[in-house]
Amino acid sequence: MRTDTRPHFDGDRNWRDTATRHALVPLRVFLGVTFIYAGLDKLTDSAFMKDSGAGSIGEMMRAVRDSSAIPAMVDMALESPVAFGYAIALGELAVGIGTLLGLLTRLAALGGALISLSLWLTVSWAADPYYYGNDLPYLMAWIPLVLAGAPLLSVDAALRARRRRRTGEYR
Repeated sequence: MRTDTRPHFDGDRNWRDTATRHALVPLRVFLGVTFIYAGLDKLTDSAFMKDSGAGSIGEMMRAVRDSSAIPAMVDMALESPVAFGYAIALGELAVGIGTLLGLLTRLAALGGALISLSLWLTVSWAADPYYYGNDLPYLMAWIPLVLAGAPLLSVDAALRARRRRRTGEYR
């Protein structure tokens, strides 16, 4: 016998259950849109995709080389800064689209976490105190999506439901 008086939105589920089920959707939308924007911003910035010059990927990497946690990682990127810039931009775009659509969400989130980790260890490593750097919070934000994926409002969920219908499974 139920004694609570909260409204029920989803059959016998209460509003807290509904909120819990949808808790990752705002995070998915935020990270997806942000990474799509970051990728497009890099791809359309004529100054960014250059070996040298103000605002270029090459200049940025040279500026952070000595303060990064892994200078060898920066040296590797400096071998071909433009190719590295395109790799990051296209990676951000793929991660953002996958996350926003909920397509291969765990894989997209893992990609986002790895991009954020590499940027934290190189570009924002010298931020002091550490919480002034923005890449570490992004890394932490990706972890719930790596663990949970996109169980609702996603291509992954639609494909899972389709497979269940085909096999006669009802959960």
